[in-house]
Amino acid sequence: MSSSAFTVDRRTVTKSAMAAIAALLLPARGGVARADTGRLALRLPPPTGPHRIGVTALHLTDRSRRDPWEPGIVRELMVTVFYPACDVRGYPVAPQMTVGAAQHFQEFAPLFHPELPRAGVDWAAALGHAHTGAPAQPVRRPVVLYSPGGGDPRTLGTGVAEELASHGYVVVTIDHPGDASEVEFPDGSIRESVFRGDPRTAPTVFRTAIRTRIADTGFVLDRLEALAAGRDGLGRALDLRRVGIYGHSAGGTTAAEAMHEDRRIKAAINLEGFLDYPDGKLFPIAERGADRPLLLLGTDGFSQKEELERSWSLMRHVHRRQIDDAAHGVFTDYASMVPQLQSAGLVTADNRKELIGAIAPEKSVPLVRGYVRSFFARHLRA
Repeated sequence: MSSSAFTVDRRTVTKSAMAAIAALLLPARGGVARADTGRLALRLPPPTGPHRIGVTALHLTDRSRRDPWEPGIVRELMVTVFYPACDVRGYPVAPQMTVGAAQHFQEFAPLFHPELPRAGVDWAAALGHAHTGAPAQPVRRPVVLYSPGGGDPRTLGTGVAEELASHGYVVVTIDHPGDASEVEFPDGSIRESVFRGDPRTAPTVFRTAIRTRIADTGFVLDRLEALAAGRDGLGRALDLRRVGIYGHSAGGTTAAEAMHEDRRIKAAINLEGFLDYPDGKLFPIAERGADRPLLLLGTDGFSQKEELERSWSLMRHVHRRQIDDAAHGVFTDYASMVPQLQSAGLVTADNRKELIGAIAPEKSVPLVRGYVRSFFARHLRA
């Protein structure tokens, strides 16, 4: 497959789509939107597909593995499943983050991203567009996994996940406990990240993180297979003959290498993730090449772009695309949230440029969604 074989579905980047997102993200009349707390209430762009969305969170326990970050316990995961719903009436709209996770995120996120404000935002007030517990349509649909960036929670991928679900996919976003900034479990306990900085600066930590993430994705697929075998409820919506994966940063590394190692995965998208270890040793996917569809999607403003090219430039038979006037965080919900923070005076123009670039959300949001959706439509719909 040559890179010219794939192009974004430009219908997703129409003026009408950009206008709709721009309207949603404009400050509320009289100033920025405020929650009851008086702090800024952020808004997520709506999905553009024809399907209403249901959502549910699953607590999964892998008793065959010890947790690498806390060896005294078995490996536990939290995932969120977004899916086309039959009927959403009477089912509440899910928040982007739970209250407990949002409170921890407020404290922890600026350690990873110093550009973010330490106060002034009600992170728990941001609502998505999916309805908690709404019944799934009993139609087998392609399944796509999402692995977030190192230190990031799965909730920062809500926008793209909702977009895919609204167009007929089942999307499973995965938290990697001990890696993610915080993971809240059903009993209210919160597991925070062991990271204190960029894992790439600690080779052993980086290696452990990626190996753990790949094992997590395989375990999630195992559990989805068990769910599909039940042939009721959410299981009836899973077509595990058509599985894709996408991820951001460390999640992009995970997506590419997980596809290489797991034949159940038919297509993968790497959103600016390294394909080598900090010492320069290549991951097998980069060393041997991709034998299934792989998209490498980057930005012109990534601060580690030169280092990234060290592994990406060796890849052949892959699709490659770049988003201009953008930076590393543009692939997450920060693409729409950071401009709102800037409008509220909580981040500077320089902060914004460092996090997501100068690109406007009414352009970047449809563009990222378009690349992701078009790629999976091409490779998972056959």
